[in-house]
Amino acid sequence: MKGFLAVYLRELLIMWHRLPRMVLSFSVSPVLYLVAFGLGLGKHITIHGRPYLEFLIPGLVAASSMMQGFGINVEINVARFYMRVFEEIQAAPVSNLAYVLGEILAGVSRAFLSVSIILFITALARVSFSYGPAFWAGVFLNSFIFAALGVTSAMLIKSHADQALVSNFIITPMAFLGGTFFPVGNMPGPVQIILKTLPLTHASRLIRQAAYGQKILWNDLGILVALAGASLLLAYWSVDKARD
Repeated sequence: MKGFLAVYLRELLIMWHRLPRMVLSFSVSPVLYLVAFGLGLGKHITIHGRPYLEFLIPGLVAASSMMQGFGINVEINVARFYMRVFEEIQAAPVSNLAYVLGEILAGVSRAFLSVSIILFITALARVSFSYGPAFWAGVFLNSFIFAALGVTSAMLIKSHADQALVSNFIITPMAFLGGTFFPVGNMPGPVQIILKTLPLTHASRLIRQAAYGQKILWNDLGILVALAGASLLLAYWSVDKARD
């Protein structure tokens, strides 16, 4: 427990010192998407009987929690390659599980900060949603999965250039194709099958249904829980491999 708290609190202190810049950075993309797609392009568009803006915002929540959760990999790489923090942790009595959980929950914290900013902007736009337990469960599981994948990539990838490739070819396309900006059901059948394998697709649907106050599909929740467990094991394995 002490090892976990040490890792987690270190990341929180870094976030605290960078908070003004992080808030500004996390605000830019949501505002641009809301203005360009929600107010500009989608002003007169409805999806399933709702204004496009109401469809877009839960998708932005899902995409932002994914990207900011995964973004912990940058912090890990900087600390690992330039500050040699990982080597210090190797020498300290901190278990692999404690290190993994500390870094993952740091990624989750980043994600919750970004989501809070989006919801604040949403309130200013006078768009109301239901923020019940299912909504926050979807945000938590989504950010947990991608934070764990961020830890895994940081442990396995050896350079910033390769890290950028992962973001450009996997994370960014998923942010656009995972049911965030358009209904997956509008795509051709074979494409739908592919998109439904993406974790973000299930997270977007769960978060959107919860935000609408609708009955959630429990299979989405079950899939996210299973993926969270699998990603945790993957992150644990990657840290164990990096320590060797």
